[in-house]
Amino acid sequence: MGYRRGKSLSRDLEKQSYDRETAVGTKGMVVSPHWAATDIGEKVLKEGGNAVDAAAAIQFALNVVEPMMTGIGGSGFLMVYDNKKKDVKIYDGHTRAPKGVHPEMFLDEKGEVVDFRKRSTHGTAVGIPGILKVMDKAINEHGSKTLADLIQPAIDAAEKGFKVNWVLEEALQNFQYRLGKEAKAFYFPEGKSLKEGDTLVKEHLAKTFRILQKEGISAFYEGEIAEAIVSNLKEEGGIMTLEDLKNCRLTIDEPIWGDYKGYKIASSAPPSAGGLTVIQVLKILETFDLSQYDARSWEKYFLITEAMRLAFSDKIAYSGDPECSSLPIEGLLHDDYIAERVRAINFERRNDAIDFGNPWKYQDGKPNQVIRQPDDLEKSETTHFTVVDQWGNIAACTSTVEHPFGSGIMVKGYGFLLNNELTDFDANPGGINEAQPDKRPVSCKSPTILFKDDKPILTLGSPGGPTIIGSVFQTIINIIDHKMNLKEAIEEPRIFASAGPLIEWEPGISMEAKGEMESKGFEFGDKPSRIGNVQAIQIDHEKGRLYGAADSSREGKAAGITEDQIKVS
Repeated sequence: MGYRRGKSLSRDLEKQSYDRETAVGTKGMVVSPHWAATDIGEKVLKEGGNAVDAAAAIQFALNVVEPMMTGIGGSGFLMVYDNKKKDVKIYDGHTRAPKGVHPEMFLDEKGEVVDFRKRSTHGTAVGIPGILKVMDKAINEHGSKTLADLIQPAIDAAEKGFKVNWVLEEALQNFQYRLGKEAKAFYFPEGKSLKEGDTLVKEHLAKTFRILQKEGISAFYEGEIAEAIVSNLKEEGGIMTLEDLKNCRLTIDEPIWGDYKGYKIASSAPPSAGGLTVIQVLKILETFDLSQYDARSWEKYFLITEAMRLAFSDKIAYSGDPECSSLPIEGLLHDDYIAERVRAINFERRNDAIDFGNPWKYQDGKPNQVIRQPDDLEKSETTHFTVVDQWGNIAACTSTVEHPFGSGIMVKGYGFLLNNELTDFDANPGGINEAQPDKRPVSCKSPTILFKDDKPILTLGSPGGPTIIGSVFQTIINIIDHKMNLKEAIEEPRIFASAGPLIEWEPGISMEAKGEMESKGFEFGDKPSRIGNVQAIQIDHEKGRLYGAADSSREGKAAGITEDQIKVS
């Protein structure tokens, strides 16, 4: 039996999974967390579509096969690299707050924070979904196929039915408490959970997709689907109105840029704190020579843990929606501020005094008030997929319904789940991330592209809430500092820490190093757990090859395209 980040498998099954999860191509590459979605994206590329076309088709497909992770009732960040223009843009379809929200919305009558499970499965947790706006805008600006064509494969899959895999079965078993009445009846027919191998048909979702196919996404934000969303939320105590949906808007943003050991990095911009925090962690680590340490040494674990704790202390204090607040982005990445943060790291012992710093010293602006928040959030789930096409364009998307199955509210007769993303606002009001109308809560999504000599050489991302940041930067250092190939870099067991001393860890880390870390004041969770689900593509310009790798923690697939596979129209 060999260890895998998803499951322990026999050698034959492990080889089959490895073959599915890795690929080489010359004219295109698709990597997603579910083989069926990858197959759909691959077909789009073979039929002459581009990266954005394939990404849109994958997004719709994942709503069918990964409903606990993503869907049209959620949001996402799509990073697009236009190879002709040599330009990177982020299509930000992050959820926005309805007009009826207020800063105290997650406090009870006594002024105390409502329990997370209760507040995250209530109608007030649902933000205005933005992922459809993203796909529609990106297709209009970059796509070569119609939205109707790109939805069709997902319709086929929903109507024909698909086999439930172990990932969905596990999610149903672990998170059935999140499901509302409609969703519970669908996923637990006759009161029994769906199991791996069961066939699941989604007639209502197919109906919804056909409406979008015929009428466009306006039907979601203004038409009959919008009316169904608002009606359902009203029954669940929600506050979203038809006007909120009609006024939904997205932004097209510049990425956050950084450098690491000769590589330029483009990653997500606020309101996602992910890209900024990934780059801050890497800037802290760049002052050390990680390559001198073994990938599973206590020294490496020590450095990346303290770097995460420093960066996350700042993230918690200074992350918000740039439309609503000034953010100290320049200060957080200022070389003098990074040097100040590095001085907090001492190999003798964990720094018990790590807290947020003062990046405003290095940037003009009015410092924000920092309000401490309850540590009651549960682990969120998301999905990431990425595509490179025959023209060298890149699409990298991280999309979500937030926590597993989102709010658990399924729109009656339309077959999709609504997000619980408003619980990403601070529960205790007064800070930079408090709930306000039309505001976007802080996210950690981190679709990322690395460049060398101004050419893209790596695109990657991961789900996992705050752990997204850890998964992305650890994959990067595994490639750059530890010289691993792409698959090795993804499968290397990861650790994660936020601002406190507690470390999440995956099976396979060095037990000797773990013991050494514990002797220096760190605490490890009682049991290991899976952290993230990285999907990535590496581009070798000299050899003219693309290398794709999917993380084994789900049933992902990488598919490479060669010139002879592309249909000539």
